[in-house]
Amino acid sequence: MNIRRPRLPRTRRGQRRLVQALMAACVLALLPATWLYVSTADRLRTTADAPRTEVAVVFGAGLWNGEPSPYLAHRLDAAARLYRAGRIRAVLVTGDNSREDYDEPDAMRAYLTRHGVPAGRIVSDYAGFDTWDSCVRAKRIFGVDRALLISQGFHIRRAVALCEAAGVASYGIGVDAKHDVTWYYGGTREVFAAGKAALDAVFRPDPRFLGPKEPGVARALAAGR
Repeated sequence: MNIRRPRLPRTRRGQRRLVQALMAACVLALLPATWLYVSTADRLRTTADAPRTEVAVVFGAGLWNGEPSPYLAHRLDAAARLYRAGRIRAVLVTGDNSREDYDEPDAMRAYLTRHGVPAGRIVSDYAGFDTWDSCVRAKRIFGVDRALLISQGFHIRRAVALCEAAGVASYGIGVDAKHDVTWYYGGTREVFAAGKAALDAVFRPDPRFLGPKEPGVARALAAGR
């Protein structure tokens, strides 16, 4: 079986057009990442200068043997510090519970309660299957209009941009993380995830699971008054 290999252009003009096409493709590929960077430039904060906000949203980041992964634990530690400092009054933990033996939100809740956040101030979203779903559900299901978003630095810009597109006025806190293989993988993945984020922001699809509205956030805030 003969496989025909694509031929490179032999003329200088053809080679120039090929280079131009490759450069254009690279520019188009980087446009979504550039949009994320520019659109969120003034929306990033630290735990020290985060504005006082009623609700923080913590995005899931995997479990290890049923416990939050180190990356997820860093996010939850930041939420606990914000609560103890009086900068937030409730925490919405959003993650994956698509199968019975994998429950990110309950593991996140348990971790936060062990670190000083009362259970009554924690609300669980069991259908946060990706960032867009979590943002849409925060707005449409839990009634969150304004929030501090907590994630790693490589992900936080996408989270802020998508929550803003979903109608949640957001500030993002990118927690520190060891620059290990996971960190580099996450940073590389964000370049490609930016394209999907741009499409989500433009077309605003419904999340994989929507369901009825839930009063958990309102109850958590009322309990603190």
